Amino acid sequence: MEKNTKFDKIIDRKGTDSLKFDFAKRCGKPEGLIPLWVADMDFQTSSMILDEIHKRVEHGIFGYTETGEDYFNTVAGWLKKHHNMDIKRNWLVKTPGVVFALAMAVKAYTKENDAILIQQPVYYPFSEVAEANNRVVISNDLILSEDGKYHIDFDDFEKKIAENGIKLFLLCSPHNPVGRVWTEEELRKIADICIKYNVIIVSDEIHHDFVFEGYRHTSLINIDERLADMCVICTSPAKTFNLAGLQVSNIIIPNAGLRHSFKKQIAAAGYSQLNTIGIAACEAAYKYGGEWLEKIRKYLQENLNYIREYISSELPQIRLIEPEGTYLIWLDFRGLGLSEEELESLIVNKAGLWLDRGNIFGKTGEGFERINIATRKEVLKKALDSIKYAVNNAL
Repeated sequence: MEKNTKFDKIIDRKGTDSLKFDFAKRCGKPEGLIPLWVADMDFQTSSMILDEIHKRVEHGIFGYTETGEDYFNTVAGWLKKHHNMDIKRNWLVKTPGVVFALAMAVKAYTKENDAILIQQPVYYPFSEVAEANNRVVISNDLILSEDGKYHIDFDDFEKKIAENGIKLFLLCSPHNPVGRVWTEEELRKIADICIKYNVIIVSDEIHHDFVFEGYRHTSLINIDERLADMCVICTSPAKTFNLAGLQVSNIIIPNAGLRHSFKKQIAAAGYSQLNTIGIAACEAAYKYGGEWLEKIRKYLQENLNYIREYISSELPQIRLIEPEGTYLIWLDFRGLGLSEEELESLIVNKAGLWLDRGNIFGKTGEGFERINIATRKEVLKKALDSIKYAVNNAL
């Protein structure tokens, strides 16, 4: 039976070498800020996962570890049950993380000075892994419409591909940070254009288990059977079960040629087996974590409802970009009329918060802030009260 369902329980993460809590000074921030930036949760993972980890620890030997049929069947079973994905055993390639997988794909499917397409504002490692490998980043900027949602400019999407000889497109689905859960119609349009120009798509679907009421995630692999020869699907239990530090991701590559090139780059990087505890945690998560996930989804929905109501009544100067998925909320501060430096000062020095500045997601993110709501309601309330105080005393 699941035991870790009291998400308002106070758990002190300080002094645990937490990137989120313990490295403000090293990251150029003042000490004592409320950290709501990096995308991990302030909740203990499922007790069922912890039980399996304890069993593995008690065994006491942590040698090189590989996965067998049970691991594959468990991963495949989760993907089938929750996302209607039918995968074959030889399609699965394991990596220590999705960002690592993005980097391997960049190296496997493009050459130096090739152009890679992304859609800003987007998770900043998308551009980092391209630029660090001497590729050219081209952005099909997402358009924020009057309806308060981001949309894809498909004319620009095709134009950028044609004009820049794009060979690789990095898709974020669900999208971080703007919270879109792309519809089947949108994904089909993406597929049609990429098939037309023979563009390989790497789809980061790490947030696929967090979709809010009224929306449904569709994996790119289910959109068009022709995509099987030109797509890479990145999945992981890291976000779903708060396991990022255990470094395990499951990458689905149906095409043998793409898979060979990808694995060759992993070998060139000197990487082989996954973290022993990560393997145990992943398998336990997908076997036993369903009850915990359902409860955390409800808690996050309540947090979203709270932040929506608070901003509407107390902070009308700030616009909530209504999220369809993820636990990362995109807030539009442009109505305050502040410069980037003034906005940073308001958030850090006056509100005492550590958020992710919008401009790190691309120039189109200027004037925005990303806030992680996977925390206790009490912390979220304190953060919003601090923003309200800062805004009221800044204007």
